[in-house]
Amino acid sequence: MIPGGGQPNMQQLFQQAQKMQQDLQRAQEELARTEVDGQAGGGLVRATVTGAGELRALKIDPKAVDPEDTETLADLIVAAVQAANENAQALQQQKLGPLAQGLGGGMPGLPF
Repeated sequence: MIPGGGQPNMQQLFQQAQKMQQDLQRAQEELARTEVDGQAGGGLVRATVTGAGELRALKIDPKAVDPEDTETLADLIVAAVQAANENAQALQQQKLGPLAQGLGGGMPGLPF
């Protein structure tokens, strides 16, 4: 019901829902194109992911490579990828959060 006791305009509601769906699709496409970085070890290892969380690049400074200590390198890689994914989630929140609020709450499957 709408204020005043009248019935909602179904055509208007449908158009609003369609616009929100288009806005959401555009935001998701933008996230898939946008890249964010994460780093570990003071920048010795850098990971690049899309706003959708897809790993695109991994850069390792030669100073981080010690054949006697591959465990530390592995830890740095994991930390850099995690940092990049956290940045991607923040970007998702920024881009999709307002759209989710327009739908009346959080969206299933999204971390907010």
